[in-house]
Amino acid sequence: MSLPEFFYERVTSEIHQQMEGVLALAERLARQPMGADAQACVAGVVEAARTVRQILASSDDLKDAATDGLTFTPQPKRAADLADEVQARWEARANDSGVTLLVSYDGDPDALVLIDTSRVQQVFDAFIAQALAGVRRGAVEATLKTIVNGETTRLEGRVRGGGDRVMGERALDIREIEALFGLETALGVALGGKIIEAMGGEVHSEVNVGAGETLVFAFNAPSVHEAAPPEETLGQAERAAHILVVDDNATNRMVAETLCEMFDCTSESATDGVEAVEAARTGRFDLILMDIKMPRMDGVTATREIRALPGAPGRVPIIALTANADPEDAAGYLKAGMNGVVEKPMKPENLLRALQENLASDDDAAAA
Repeated sequence: MSLPEFFYERVTSEIHQQMEGVLALAERLARQPMGADAQACVAGVVEAARTVRQILASSDDLKDAATDGLTFTPQPKRAADLADEVQARWEARANDSGVTLLVSYDGDPDALVLIDTSRVQQVFDAFIAQALAGVRRGAVEATLKTIVNGETTRLEGRVRGGGDRVMGERALDIREIEALFGLETALGVALGGKIIEAMGGEVHSEVNVGAGETLVFAFNAPSVHEAAPPEETLGQAERAAHILVVDDNATNRMVAETLCEMFDCTSESATDGVEAVEAARTGRFDLILMDIKMPRMDGVTATREIRALPGAPGRVPIIALTANADPEDAAGYLKAGMNGVVEKPMKPENLLRALQENLASDDDAAAA
């Protein structure tokens, strides 16, 4: 990795992490009683932080598309559910803009396809955002159509807006879209085109009768001939899991505690490895989220000290929280006695997966 690439990765990672902290703090503040003006200010902070986070995420993906290629994690998905999720993600935002969002599904209601749902949602998000930005009143229509053909299913998405034509018969031009709708929308639309291209599909536009255009994307995906897996949850337990969050950075602790609360877990915090070992000694915790670089005692040393404790406190699952999560570093954390790694800035789905994998039942823990 060249020096410019290294600094790009470090700077964007740091901004990601700080924006997650701003969002966590603002969302917690929004739950407190306050006047209308204060609520509006907090809402503005949340919206600004989300915009920065989205711009960074799209920039990272576009860089990957141009260098190493986009990554995909396909899983079975019911296509009709995907359309419902698009409606849920955008209905409130459309209403706030004074626009009606109409989302429909055309196809077998039980059709299952093997896709990366988050990637397809990124495409819908980008095209709907552009359509909403170009419409002052009326409606934006989004449709998902599936055509099952044996082992392959063709998915076609359409987003109809009534504003200015942007694409026409030409390829996507990020500079023209930015001039009309802003950088966030431009990056999203450019990324949407790259995602469809990477899946072997195509994007084009159709002129609407009257005003505006309809953005159309289509691609083929493997058909799935079995029931979709149930939604991932932490499961029902007699009590909420109690988690120790260890980090010397107050913002990082707040982010982790907020995510734990989101997943119906309770939490306490410690600011360094010394405090973590003393807290773990009490045996009150079902899992420890452990930062690596901390004053007084780092996370690796603290993990080794905890593993030396007798009985259940020494067996508590420990998950590393770190921006240094390449395979070599991760192997070192596991060798020290940790059970997994969650990369900073933390993504909720990654933390959820780590909790699911490590919050075993008492019988499972005893067996281990």
